[in-house]
Parts: sequence; C-alpha cells; structure tokens
Amino acid sequence: MTDQTISRFPIPDIATLPEDIRARILAVQEKSGFVPNVFLALAYRPDEFRAFFAYHDALMERPGGLTKAEREMIVVATSAANQCHYCVIAHGAILRIRAKSKTIADQVATNWRRAEITPRQRAMLEYAVKVAVASAEIGPADHAALDEAGFEPEETWDIAAIAAFFAMSNRLANAMEIRPNAEFYALGR
Repeated sequence: MTDQTISRFPIPDIATLPEDIRARILAVQEKSGFVPNVFLALAYRPDEFRAFFAYHDALMERPGGLTKAEREMIVVATSAANQCHYCVIAHGAILRIRAKSKTIADQVATNWRRAEITPRQRAMLEYAVKVAVASAEIGPADHAALDEAGFEPEETWDIAAIAAFFAMSNRLANAMEIRPNAEFYALGR
C-alpha cells in the first residue's frame, strides 16, 4: 500500500456507482467537505454498503435515549479497545464536534476510565467495551450496574448494539486497511 491508498481493495469511481450510493456519498461530501474513506471502501460491495449504513443509521441516528455524543463515545472507546485506527480517528472527530470538547475523544481513546466523563458514562463504556471484546462474560452484574446508573432497557440495548456493530466495523476497517482521511485529525479542535 502507498501513502495515498484508501483501502486494500479497489475503490470504485463514484460516477459508476448505483444512484442511491452515489447520492449518499455526494450528500456526505457536501455536508463535510470531503468523502470519508469508509464510504469509498465499502462502495466496492454495493449491497453490503447499503446494509452497513442502514444499520449504522438505525443505531447512530435513533432519536431519544443516549445522546449523539454518548453514541460516539461508545464507538471511540470500543474502537480503541479493538485497535481500529480508522474508527478511533474518524469517530473521535465526530465525538469532539458532538460533545463540543477538544479533549474528550483523546481521553476516551487513550483511557476512558480516566476520561473527564460522568459516572453514568463510565458505566456505559464499561459495558460497551465488554460487549466489544468479551461479550461471553456478560452477566447479571453487568446489567445491574447499568440499571444502577439509570439506563433504561432501550438505552442498554443501544449500548450493546452500537458496541457490537462497531466491533464488526473495526474488524472490517482493520482487515481492509482503511486509512483515516487527513481531514478528520483537525475536526473539532
């Protein structure tokens, strides 16, 4: 791979993509000023692109419950645990923007246990990281800790689903060797 490579796999020309995928990529480009590399990498397989982003949107854009910043916090903490360079950098940028904090993403990615977050968020990340790296060990005590922290059943589901989805995403990004866009490093700083 060269420094300019986005992914180990071929990147399709946006002009040749199915209309729905092309429209989504162009809308993201218009909103952010660039196309996140994950969109280009996943466009290699259109049916999987659609499924991936449909589930992503169902989890990350869902109204109510967890805040958008908390959702991104889960992604950053679990992606750090899974050593996913792309997701830590890309979602770290989104977390900085959504949390309106220049330092939170670095704190969560480096050591969420010492990050300047609430006890409730700490309980959320404890559970999320366990889902991402040791889900077979989850038991009643883990759910009791979330109940004690004040999470509703719908929020507990969201924590688990976001952590599980991004554990899969981390594995794809790592296996595909997707590089973070340079633009992400400065966003929200």
